[in-house]
Amino acid sequence: MPLALYALTAGSFGIGCAEFVIMGLLLQVAADLHVSIAAAGMLVSGYALGVFAGAPILTLLTRRMPRKAVLLALMGIYTVGNLACAVAPDYTTLMIARVITSLTHGTFFGVGAVVATGLVPAERKASAISIMFSGLTLATLLGMPAGAWLGLHLGWRATFWAMAAVGIVSLAVIALLVPRSRDTSAPAPLREELATIARPQVLLGLLMTMLGFAGVFVVITYVQPLLTTLTGFSDAAVSPILLVFGGGMVVGNLLGGRLADRRATPALLGTLFALAAVLALMSFVLRSPVLMVAFVGLLGIAAFATVSPLQLRVLGFAEGAGQNLASSFNIAAFNLGNATGAWLGGAVIEQGPGLAAITWVASLVTVAGLLVALWSVRIERRAARPATLPRDCAAEAA
Repeated sequence: MPLALYALTAGSFGIGCAEFVIMGLLLQVAADLHVSIAAAGMLVSGYALGVFAGAPILTLLTRRMPRKAVLLALMGIYTVGNLACAVAPDYTTLMIARVITSLTHGTFFGVGAVVATGLVPAERKASAISIMFSGLTLATLLGMPAGAWLGLHLGWRATFWAMAAVGIVSLAVIALLVPRSRDTSAPAPLREELATIARPQVLLGLLMTMLGFAGVFVVITYVQPLLTTLTGFSDAAVSPILLVFGGGMVVGNLLGGRLADRRATPALLGTLFALAAVLALMSFVLRSPVLMVAFVGLLGIAAFATVSPLQLRVLGFAEGAGQNLASSFNIAAFNLGNATGAWLGGAVIEQGPGLAAITWVASLVTVAGLLVALWSVRIERRAARPATLPRDCAAEAA
């Protein structure tokens, strides 16, 4: 794999840290800014909604720019946004700073995925996507526990100062290693790009992405109170447990890429089914510390094993004009799912059956994504099936 691919991984690590570290800081932020845990959880939803809005808008605004220049500009905005988070005096300012930071997320991963697949042969495209997205999994393996540790010992603001430093390093690495785009052709007309998004299979791909990750974020947004309140872990134990989750994500991400390279459709259906099963079974182990740690790791594996199959399916059906935009829309769909999951989890905690119910609610949401995937595959196979010839025409053809 070319070094440029690992430069993209460094950028995805930085941006992934911005998305995930807040989940290990909810209790500290809530106490310092005098808001409820559910309100602190809305910082996850605010970020995700910013990604959902920013991905298509920034992709369209930068469609005539060289891809390397786009990536560098996005990392600059990311760094400034995290500096604003570090000095935010109140909840509202922190939310605004989080949204500003989030605007870069979808376009970076969308454009980065297209750049990554252009660096390798066709048969290794899914693996290239998984390597780029491994920065996101490393953000949970290293960044999320490290952020929780910093928040516990130095305060939650120290975590955002550290992420700003990560942004500066990522900016330098991308500038050094990612080659300039050789494609000097004019971008496709906007009407053609939007027509790509309107393809039924692309829309179904976006919907299954949204529902699949909504299920993940119903649980993972509130993993800190889940572990401390129900399972009985101390605050200090949350950071190493998040390390287990991050390790699972690294394994799942690479596994999903390998499976999608071999058989894309079975990988898509199998990983969504596995995710729904893990979330459902987690409901039975919430009071068991040992099993809960094991299932946190399994959740990481199952969640990120879906990433490459989902992204590859959307890119496959968006071949041609509009592929950049479709890729960014899929990242937006991931984050719309994140926002929906965080909101739904908060609603279940405050207005529904309570914290213990979020795992089975999450499983039902993921099952909905699996049903959409089955519907999409059925439509695809029906379209590929040759039309039945009348008997006399068949005999004549024979």
